[in-house]
Amino acid sequence: MTERSQIITKAARQASPITKANFVEPGGTQIRVGTSTNASDAYSSTALVNAFYDAAAALDEKGVSNDGRVGVLNPRQYYELIQAVGSSGLINRDEQGDALQSGNGIIEIAGIKIFKSMNIPFFGRFGTKYGTGSSTNPGVTDPGNTGSFTEVEMVDETAGSGAVKTVNNYGNGTSNFENSCGLIFQKEAAGVVEAIGPQVQVTSGDISVVYQGDVILGRLAMGADSLNPAASVELFAGTATKPAAF
Repeated sequence: MTERSQIITKAARQASPITKANFVEPGGTQIRVGTSTNASDAYSSTALVNAFYDAAAALDEKGVSNDGRVGVLNPRQYYELIQAVGSSGLINRDEQGDALQSGNGIIEIAGIKIFKSMNIPFFGRFGTKYGTGSSTNPGVTDPGNTGSFTEVEMVDETAGSGAVKTVNNYGNGTSNFENSCGLIFQKEAAGVVEAIGPQVQVTSGDISVVYQGDVILGRLAMGADSLNPAASVELFAGTATKPAAF
């Protein structure tokens, strides 16, 4: 999921890959959440709702189908929307009571179905970022004992050689995603190709006596890239300048 979210972010910053004389296809879209230079705007329910409606309008204007539109936010953004379900411009105001309390009170905004994830780029981290508020930090206090997999710092995954380098250019986490705070996209935005499907191999019974068990090997080879940049929308906050393409 992490590479796919980076690819969709990358697509939102690109022009269409299709060129023709005197004709330009629509490219990706970047929408600012809020109007201040504080990254905390990413947690404003009002600013998020406005951003979703702006995204829906942009997708409509670029001829992107209504079918399969989704938005992905981090958990705190998602719950900020739930708390405002009775007072903001959210569509599903009937989703109250048990649905609201169970964390399922937000179904969609402007026809965009909403999900929460800890695998999206969020101010240079995956899913969330703690610390002192600034233009690149929303200022949320670390709840403590979060473990090693929470607030994972994004690394340099530009194409090249090295431990974290790949054939594809997934971006540099220290610079390309420092103001990113959410994704909205339609199913045509990106694609995943498998060179080797999920496989599990188990050793024969001959080796079981040595290891008192079987050696199990799992493997998967896959790649992801953008298909239609016009179907990709990146949300950003803390700056008036749109994050640059990479």
